[in-house]
Amino acid sequence: MRELETARLTAGNTKDDLNSIGVLIPCYNEESRIASVIVKCLKFVGTVYVCDDGSTDLTAEIASRMGAVVIKHKNNMGYGAALRSLFDAAADSSLKVVVTIDGDGQHDPSDIQQLIKPILNQQADVVIGSRFFDSEKRHSNVPGYRRFGIKVINGTTNLVNSAKVSDTQSGFRAYDTRILRRILPSEMGMAASTEILMKASSENLRIEETPVEIRYYSDSSTHNPILHGFDVVLSTFKQYSVKHALLSYGLPGVILLAISAFFWTGVLGYYETTKLLETNFALVAIALTIIGLMMISTGIILWTLINVVRSLRLSKD
Repeated sequence: MRELETARLTAGNTKDDLNSIGVLIPCYNEESRIASVIVKCLKFVGTVYVCDDGSTDLTAEIASRMGAVVIKHKNNMGYGAALRSLFDAAADSSLKVVVTIDGDGQHDPSDIQQLIKPILNQQADVVIGSRFFDSEKRHSNVPGYRRFGIKVINGTTNLVNSAKVSDTQSGFRAYDTRILRRILPSEMGMAASTEILMKASSENLRIEETPVEIRYYSDSSTHNPILHGFDVVLSTFKQYSVKHALLSYGLPGVILLAISAFFWTGVLGYYETTKLLETNFALVAIALTIIGLMMISTGIILWTLINVVRSLRLSKD
């Protein structure tokens, strides 16, 4: 431990600097690499939090022996749930800045210093370690199927989010601890990464990116990339629809009512001429009317609830 302390101080950090910075590591069955990740992180920070998300191996025991503060989930709840537990713990601590890093050894802890610098200099609230920022050579290390999937997710997220980010799925990020309560994820799975960005953007937080390199291993990810992509894209649209309820539900509802009016005109005109009911047109008109009214009602209810919640939060602040 004495050698580790010497390495930490020779890295250019004072004890006060180290004690104000923490690392948050969400983990699931990472016993083979978690010790190495913690040791390397402790060269640059004072505290390491590990959320063992229902692991069936020795991840929690190893992390605890290496000096990490361990938060243990009884069952595997997902990446977003692990982040939420870690954010809660960090928000209640005396830390000024925290860095999220994966427990599988993909990220290089020596990049922590460049991630936290903009926050310590009060230039940013969130800093993302990007695989695709300002370097063609850097993302050549990313497998082709991952580049394609991340490009689709990035495009979807940036389409509905005001903050444009080159790597929306990066798990290597730095946060000012004062803003953690404002960006707590509700998504349980991998979609939490984009949800956090959307919340940060809606809160007008300052988001920056810095280039990092990532090492990939054959067992780095346990998530099916196709299912991961679908989950993130669908969750992104869900988050957007809740945030913009009137636009997402009310406007399509009005359009459906307008189309139903066209069918109603045909049904009534046909009945007036023949005294017969065109059942096919009538059924379509009824269905469009019901769906349109339901969507408009949903939009109004969501918009009202969101504004009530926002007002309550502002009154507490």
